Amino acid sequence: MDLPQQVIELHDLTLRRFNGEADLSELFRVIEESLEHLRPWMPWIAEHSLAKTADFLARRPERWASGEDFTYAIVLDGAIVGACGLFRRGDTPDNGREIGYWLHPGATGRGVATRAARALVEQAFRFPGVDYVEVVHDMANRASGAVPARLGFTEHLRRPAERLAPAETGEDQIWRMTRHQAVTLAAHQELRTAAVTETGQ
Repeated sequence: MDLPQQVIELHDLTLRRFNGEADLSELFRVIEESLEHLRPWMPWIAEHSLAKTADFLARRPERWASGEDFTYAIVLDGAIVGACGLFRRGDTPDNGREIGYWLHPGATGRGVATRAARALVEQAFRFPGVDYVEVVHDMANRASGAVPARLGFTEHLRRPAERLAPAETGEDQIWRMTRHQAVTLAAHQELRTAAVTETGQ
């Protein structure tokens, strides 16, 4: 089975697999400091506890090995500032993957989620047979929606959803990027980079 990189270096930003109990204290603290920021959109915050965080970390190796969920710590300047993941839900077709992310409020507004999501898109399309990647968020969560919009995802559909967190409206927005779109965007980026380089010379 194909597996993604365990560590992804993005200059000052690193995505790495969580390291079980070694990350427990820091991750718990980051969540504690982010509670009011995350509470409107993240249902799991309602049951947040040290035991829940420990259980989350304990389940990461098995889910990684199975290919069900590749979860990364987002590390900025040496400190955990959030988490992101590439995963499949139970009803996700074999040729699709989904990306999720959350950040400590102190790390927002700096392009961190966008850079992390871009890296996960690249990882997703390393897998043979994966034809598309999606980002799903509540319609009212504009900050989450800004990330796929910046990366060139297209609005795929809207669908009713159960309201699980306080600020949710009960309608999901689904953004999608296909493998073809990703290749085309990468080619355009290479052309822009080459043009800038020539102009600089």
